[in-house]
Amino acid sequence: MSKVVKMRCEKGVLKPLEPVDLDEGEKVLITIKRDIRKVLKKYRGVLGKSSIK
Repeated sequence: MSKVVKMRCEKGVLKPLEPVDLDEGEKVLITIKRDIRKVLKKYRGVLGKSSIK
């Protein structure tokens, strides 16, 4: 089963922003996708303002 769950990182720990139906100790595979606008904004000075809209 696959499900998309938004999470927040707090002190290196991912915390779901909504309930998840998992058994205690269950292992899961997580794919991390960042908001590309946030990543680009971080490097705005390095890349130059003209490269980011």
